[in-house]
Amino acid sequence: MLKLNEIKKPIAGQLDLFEDKFKQSMQSSVPLLDRITHYIVKRKGKQVRPMFVFFAAGACGEINETTHRGAALVELLHTATLVHDDVVDNAYERRGFFSVNALWKNKIAVLVGDFLLAKGLSLSISNNDFKLLKIVTEAVEQMSEGELLQMEKARRLDIDEAIYFEVIRKKTASLIASCCACGAASTTEDDDAIERMHQFGEKIGIAFQIKDDLFDFGVDDVGKPLGNDIKEKKITLPLIYALQKASKKEKRYYINLIKNHNEDNDKVKEVIEFVRSSGGLDYASQKMLDYQREAFEVLNTFPDSAYKTGLQQLVYFTTERKK
Repeated sequence: MLKLNEIKKPIAGQLDLFEDKFKQSMQSSVPLLDRITHYIVKRKGKQVRPMFVFFAAGACGEINETTHRGAALVELLHTATLVHDDVVDNAYERRGFFSVNALWKNKIAVLVGDFLLAKGLSLSISNNDFKLLKIVTEAVEQMSEGELLQMEKARRLDIDEAIYFEVIRKKTASLIASCCACGAASTTEDDDAIERMHQFGEKIGIAFQIKDDLFDFGVDDVGKPLGNDIKEKKITLPLIYALQKASKKEKRYYINLIKNHNEDNDKVKEVIEFVRSSGGLDYASQKMLDYQREAFEVLNTFPDSAYKTGLQQLVYFTTERKK
């Protein structure tokens, strides 16, 4: 499988330029805020979201200043949600580094998240990027709804497959869909092309989340800690399938383990083994490949280019990654 650095070659110059523009978009005259945003920028991840924006833009037209603002808007609003998420989850680490709330406490972290959100809104409004703002704010709204829907259902552990897909479509896929739609909207007025890019991003986002769920059951024995979702009482697709196939007695037993013994490592291992032996992993893997195929069908409606190839490679990267 290609590494990210190889995939990003057609847009490497744009991404370097974006890094500088993104830093500028976070600047503040308040020293504390500037110190914190500098810390955030230094610990940014793999640039997958901006890559989706730039590749989608290139597949639909010419990458321009609006594309850069679209990528910055997505990153600002997404970073704001991550900072707030860490406060909500009492998380003191993100990607192996201390979270903002771990270093500066919750009150400051919430205000930093608010600041990043406002910066994103300001960036769009001051440049009349209303279409981009509409796309990204709808995604943030969906992400919030997805989180709350998951929390509501997790209390009763009554998530079926339809609700699961609604949760991940809102919570994860809406963001990648907004990256692709923003990229398209920055280079074309064609609403049909923008909508197709949105559909493509949504399907990839769903496939990406299913892949993430599979890691929890030790498919590759790397990535996030084994059984983490079970410990957090998150009902994912492999587990939903296993519970559907189980007898009423088995179902009651395993739901009780998740609800009342989710801190017991031996019990968590028992749930993992139950899911593995029930065919839950094969079922989820097949669903992921179905969404990958559907994404390619949408992508094939666009003309061939280095940017379209970049999107194809990103699809393989997100669904075949080892962590």
